[in-house]
Amino acid sequence: MSDTAAPAPTDNRARRNVIVLVLAQAILGAQMPMIFTIGGLAGQSLASNVCFATLPISLIVIGSMLTATPISGFMQRYGRRAGFFVGAMGGALGGVIGAYGLYVQSFSIFLIGSFLTGIYMSAQGFYRFAAADTASDDFRPKAISYVMAGGLASAVIGPQLVKVTADAYVIPFLGTYAAVIGVNLLGSLLFLFLDIPKPPVPSEDAPKGRSRWELITTPRIAVAVICAMVSYALMNLVMTSTPLAVVGCGFEQNSAADVVTAHVLAMFAPSFFTGHLIARFGVEKIVALGLLILAGAGAVALQGVELENFFIALVLLGLGWNFGFIGATAMLTAAHEPHERGRMQGMNDLIVFGGVSVASLASGGLMNCSGGNAQEGWIAVNMAMAPFLMLAGGALLWLMFRPRDEMA
Repeated sequence: MSDTAAPAPTDNRARRNVIVLVLAQAILGAQMPMIFTIGGLAGQSLASNVCFATLPISLIVIGSMLTATPISGFMQRYGRRAGFFVGAMGGALGGVIGAYGLYVQSFSIFLIGSFLTGIYMSAQGFYRFAAADTASDDFRPKAISYVMAGGLASAVIGPQLVKVTADAYVIPFLGTYAAVIGVNLLGSLLFLFLDIPKPPVPSEDAPKGRSRWELITTPRIAVAVICAMVSYALMNLVMTSTPLAVVGCGFEQNSAADVVTAHVLAMFAPSFFTGHLIARFGVEKIVALGLLILAGAGAVALQGVELENFFIALVLLGLGWNFGFIGATAMLTAAHEPHERGRMQGMNDLIVFGGVSVASLASGGLMNCSGGNAQEGWIAVNMAMAPFLMLAGGALLWLMFRPRDEMA
């Protein structure tokens, strides 16, 4: 027996992939704050009923929900690179059709473009899982966190592109959708440098893994999915209504873009250390902190509609999302086996974005149709957070107080 210890596995490949995915998050990811900033305003200008103003954003989320499982299966068969190319082309096509809908002033065509944009949003959701594919157990939470941190640049790039492009043409927002097309076409070239092996074709005697029902009824997985869904859905509920609320309360469109910028910065800036916090304090405590901060965001929003209230509430909303969603993702990736990846990750994003779809659909109705003015609508949006925070908090407490040998 040799006295020489086996060398520790390196994460060189994982680190290279993280760099590619960080850049993709920064460049391709910029289209999401762009569209979320102007989607509701564009919808309001095209829709015959203002209650449907946020329907374009809802269609993006619905498109993401419906394509999550097919894209996950596609990646399981053909690899991450192919799946991410498909996502970028879906985003480019959505930009083309959305731009055409604006050009001909057709709300229905604009909605089709929004739905196709959901293909990109779905693929982007797998960047965080791809970061974990080639990472060691120790590096995995940090890899997920670093990739999410790439959104920090997108938080700056996206809204600033909106300021430059929103009024570039006679038709409002047409220039922004033209920029979205370019972002997808150029950003997709990054995936040429991604080095994640295709999953091996399973042999006849390979482990099949748990069924979808067995996976989702595993306590740790169930709580991870619930917390991820609530964190993302509540963030989307409030963020979708924010531009409408800011403009509706008498502030300028550029002020709405600045608030969204602050929000998205807060979503991704903590990612530089979220993974370290998870490693030090445990994933359950970080998820719990995220839920508490989301509650704080709602409390600040309910204090008034001054511009500083919007800024503080949306910064807290971003922070809460970061801890809640990244923590839940780390919890999930540690709770299933590699051969269960395609089945579990697709199901997770189907459930998460199903919740986000409902939140997005509800956002426009609460904002525009639940009160006599923008302030009352904004109050309704933030009050709607409470029951879902209680659901996620209760589920997390239930998991934390289970005996250790029953927490699998």
